[in-house]
Amino acid sequence: MSNLPRLLVIDDEPALADFMAAAARMTGFEPTIAADQKGFVRAYEAVTPDVIALDLGMPNTDGVEFIRFLADHGFAGPVLIVSGFDRRVLESAFRLGKELGLRMAGPLEKPVRLDELEELLATLKPGQVR
Repeated sequence: MSNLPRLLVIDDEPALADFMAAAARMTGFEPTIAADQKGFVRAYEAVTPDVIALDLGMPNTDGVEFIRFLADHGFAGPVLIVSGFDRRVLESAFRLGKELGLRMAGPLEKPVRLDELEELLATLKPGQVR
């Protein structure tokens, strides 16, 4: 296991998830990808992420359920919302996360630009790597 900070990407679009993972590697993260709710819960428990990048539009669930899960589990790292939803939806999910005590980041609208994503990820890297 490396000592790089861990980024958990939750996105059901493989191309975008791979793009985000590549950007994460370029900014010094060790990425893990989850494509659905079960995969997310397994990955969350297995890798103990430092940062989470979350797509709000997922099959059989929605981003709000992920936000509630993270709040219920006391996740302390930044939660970056990346989604193709309307800006108002992104902002309301962002506010909900903040109200539940999460450290919200973004939101970034899809399609995401690589430079924008890398810049934001660089600001989210934990100062102290475990």
